[in-house]
Amino acid sequence: MSTTPQDVLATGKLDLRAALIERIGGYMTAHGIGVAAELGLADLIGTGSRTSRELADATATHEPSLRRLLRMLVAVGIAEEPEPGRFALTGIGSQLRSDSPDSLHKFAKMFCHPIFFTSWQNLRHTVTTGERAFDHVHETGIYDWLARHGETSTLFNEAMSEESRLSAAQLAAGYDFPATGTVVDLGGGDGTLLTAILQARPGLRGIVFDSPSGVAEAPATLGKAGLADRCEVRSGDFFQSVPDDGDLYIIKSVFQDWGDDEARAILRTVRAHIPASATLLIVGTVLPETADTSAPVAYFTDVNMMVTTGGRERTEGEFRALLAETGFTVRSVGAGQAGPLSVVEAVPASAA
Repeated sequence: MSTTPQDVLATGKLDLRAALIERIGGYMTAHGIGVAAELGLADLIGTGSRTSRELADATATHEPSLRRLLRMLVAVGIAEEPEPGRFALTGIGSQLRSDSPDSLHKFAKMFCHPIFFTSWQNLRHTVTTGERAFDHVHETGIYDWLARHGETSTLFNEAMSEESRLSAAQLAAGYDFPATGTVVDLGGGDGTLLTAILQARPGLRGIVFDSPSGVAEAPATLGKAGLADRCEVRSGDFFQSVPDDGDLYIIKSVFQDWGDDEARAILRTVRAHIPASATLLIVGTVLPETADTSAPVAYFTDVNMMVTTGGRERTEGEFRALLAETGFTVRSVGAGQAGPLSVVEAVPASAA
């Protein structure tokens, strides 16, 4: 039986329709935030307020059009309009300021970049074939693409550092790290995670390990934090070899980039080099066994990995299976030790 507009109004279904329409328009929100980040609107507004005319003059944009964009950002909670034509940032929007301690300015610019939008436009290709949409569109993998586009690669690394800054501090505070020993961060990028850990545990030493391009900014990060004498920077390929002189190994937000075959290969490499007495921490999203509404971002990330890298988020059962297959025994799986991320603690099977 068909449903008429009168039926919708009479049965209170209008809110449900509005909720679905809002979700359908989610890509519009992303584009709006991306343009705001590109124009640096949050930096211009700062902690005060600016008129749309002032912002248009500062960004060389068309004031009537910019004002309409700003009104849309108000509607989605990024900004507010305390009086007609004057705009300020909300708590959420303040994270788009590049000088904010919890800034996601670079993160917004990166994930609203055309390389991601065009990949998501081809989501159906991935769902139909199982192939990565990114490769289908760009005729190469994302990391090869980034290697050939230095400016975007730099933005990507900066975005990853912004995203991990808060969870790094939460992990440093939430996990019971030993007082002494050496922590090896595999895929550690610019050293943001180890910086937080070493600052919280003065008796620890560290090793940041990543590809040559991945660790390019690590010496500067560690030097700025005064940790250059307590932390080494090493480069390599964790599919081939990893440092063998650590006491605690961390792999944070890495496995989501890879499918199961690649994840097993990484873990087998780690198992071949990790000391028998060492501990391995996998820090990342652990999905519930049955999907729910508690953490939508985790599912967005899961599908984004499917589309761009061929990776995936995993459940606790899937992590346990991967680790068992590659010579590890899981000691614990703890939620909340790194904010929204969980910590899977494992040891070499012979040491369990």
